[in-house]
Amino acid sequence: MGTPAVDTRSDQSGDQAGHQSSAQTCYQGERLVPLRRNLQFQTLWIGSAASSLGVSVADVAYPLAILTLTGSPARAGLFAAVLTVGVVAGSLPGGQLADRHDRRTIVIVAEAVRAIVTAAVAAGLIFGWVSLSLLLVAAALLGIGQAVSGAARLPLVRSVVPPAQMTSALVQDEVRQNGALLAGPPVAGALYGITVLSHAIPFLATAAAFAVAMLAAVAMKMMPGGYAAPAAGTSGSAAAGPGARPAAGPAANGESESGMLAGVRLLWRAPVLRATMLLIMVGNMAGVGLDLAVIVILRQHHVGSATIGLALGAGAVGGLAGAPLVKVLHRLQPGVLLLGMGLTWIPVFALLAVPFGPWWVAGLLFVGMLGIPSLRVLLDVLILRQAPDDQRGRLVAAVMVLVSVGMPIGMAGTGLLLQWLSAQSAMLVLVAVLALGVGYCATKRELWRARWPEQQS
Repeated sequence: MGTPAVDTRSDQSGDQAGHQSSAQTCYQGERLVPLRRNLQFQTLWIGSAASSLGVSVADVAYPLAILTLTGSPARAGLFAAVLTVGVVAGSLPGGQLADRHDRRTIVIVAEAVRAIVTAAVAAGLIFGWVSLSLLLVAAALLGIGQAVSGAARLPLVRSVVPPAQMTSALVQDEVRQNGALLAGPPVAGALYGITVLSHAIPFLATAAAFAVAMLAAVAMKMMPGGYAAPAAGTSGSAAAGPGARPAAGPAANGESESGMLAGVRLLWRAPVLRATMLLIMVGNMAGVGLDLAVIVILRQHHVGSATIGLALGAGAVGGLAGAPLVKVLHRLQPGVLLLGMGLTWIPVFALLAVPFGPWWVAGLLFVGMLGIPSLRVLLDVLILRQAPDDQRGRLVAAVMVLVSVGMPIGMAGTGLLLQWLSAQSAMLVLVAVLALGVGYCATKRELWRARWPEQQS
């Protein structure tokens, strides 16, 4: 699977592109090292897996802690909203940092901060001085740390993996991501409810996971080697066939961009990417409160914390099952794939409102997550593979901002809906928002006309 065909001609960047293209040609003449023997990539993978596991445990532990402390779904939603505001606030500065400074150092600092903040929350629970105010401050700091770490971590993959292996590396990364999502909820649910003191244990586990991610970045910094990624458009992808409309990438016009908002401007100027990001924004805004709504529904039916964790973990099983489907689903054109996923989410969300118990919820979450790995790889193909390395951090940051910008509204709104309406009614309101967004995006002809290139690596 390769990049969509893009015109990358630029007078001002020709020398740099030619130099990087030559470097790539030399590299491709050598024998590729299998990913399993690529020590830098595997170390990065371990650190990413630990970080994802920590986030996955925290995503269940924090709502449970706040519901236990306050009994208020609205306050649990407020925590998630503040965390997402932190992600949005930290993304663009984080992208600027990632393009100007050593990315391994940025990951080390960000993961250290997240470990310290989470350990402080655990100490507050142990000694009895935790409060909603402390948790909201922690949410903001954790969100900023997540954004800064993410903006540096994803471009790091391209510094240790050559283009010919990028799709395989991303599929392996999806296994890591969904494995962490699978393990996190049941671990959090099981650790949380044993004794009052054990309410702190999921947070200690999360702090330890962030510490492992930090140490992995330290180990990478000490390792020699790496791979200098080529500039956009040097991958040699063939042009699309007659009549095809390729999904124009962010570097399609060959313009040099600078400043913190460079990634946002590049995405906004490409009609296909603009429609793609809009669809994902609406899906995230409607879907971000899903875990909270599911937790409230299951708690109302007296389902235990461990069982709630297992039910939520079924979504990650769907993600794992969906990773091998990436190449199959990418036979669809990008717009068809995106809109098809949106249409699939609508009945899944609606059926979650039917109170058939935790295993019903688990089955629906499994189905809803099957296409997520394909969506993540699609974003990489359309956006990140098109960009030169010195803009990738800001592009990652722009994607994080655009997919997250509606999430605070979605989380806070879901909390309020759960305060005023039944959990089932709140879920149906989310379905209506999602349906409106998918319907609007379906009217965008650019999305339907987007095409992959004829040759895909």
